[in-house]
Amino acid sequence: MKFFISIIIVLFSSYTFAANENINLGSGKFTIEGGKGHAEKKIDIYYHLPNSYDENTKVLIVIPGAGRNGWSYRDSWVEASEKHNVLILSPSYSEKLYPRFWNYNIARMLSDVKINKAKSAIESYTVVSDSNEWIFSDFDRVFDYSVSKLSLTAKKYDMFGHSAGGQILHRLALFDFKNKANRILASNSGWYTVPTFKENFPYGLNKGVSTREKISSAFKSKLTLFLGELDNEHETRGHLVRNPQLDIQGTYRLSRGKHFFKKSKELASNLNVKFNWNIHVVQGVGHDYKNMGKAAAIYLYSE
Repeated sequence: MKFFISIIIVLFSSYTFAANENINLGSGKFTIEGGKGHAEKKIDIYYHLPNSYDENTKVLIVIPGAGRNGWSYRDSWVEASEKHNVLILSPSYSEKLYPRFWNYNIARMLSDVKINKAKSAIESYTVVSDSNEWIFSDFDRVFDYSVSKLSLTAKKYDMFGHSAGGQILHRLALFDFKNKANRILASNSGWYTVPTFKENFPYGLNKGVSTREKISSAFKSKLTLFLGELDNEHETRGHLVRNPQLDIQGTYRLSRGKHFFKKSKELASNLNVKFNWNIHVVQGVGHDYKNMGKAAAIYLYSE
């Protein structure tokens, strides 16, 4: 009996927040568990720790696009990591454990989703009101684990997400503004949850989880719409969902980003609250996470 109890204790102790893995100089990977109530869901975190690492090293969490390829996004930030002394952390959510776009792009804020036959629109769904079910809390846990492991003094982290990653980050700013994120760069999202109560969630805020009081607090976050000038009607890279409901936002990513920013600013004005969001258009770049990332590194750490 004592033998079996010892085995259970060992198994339980190894099944913790992360597998007690080291973060070493250079590039590597560690794994954390899913959020509260989802310990069985594993998330691989691809990192790069610069050679100049010290207690003052900054932290950037990079959210991949629909390919969920954290390793590629991490690799594209290695040069900036070394130049600016920034720890890069890029989570990779597997399709097996987080299937379909509503478990990633929409951050698990929907369940029981049914898609139309054309696969161009959501027909029905259930709104997940319990924030513990969303993936947003993973980012603070990744940060806390890394800071603890490396004895960093950082209290906050910056974020960059491209395409599907940009979708996640603008929704983070909208719905989970009590996190430790500092500057949030949402880049080249395919479509948005627009801050208007005229449209139903997930396209707008009506019948969702937000209220006028909650959205007022969201506008205090440091969100920047980070858009590629050439992510326009001529861009062919990436899958852009088109349907009458989404095309209200625009017919290409740049126009949809500008629409989101305009409607956000209008709502903040109507609510008479401070609007702390920004928009930045990167010249000469389209739907390209590598070059948008290079521009983001300059925007965050060189200006």
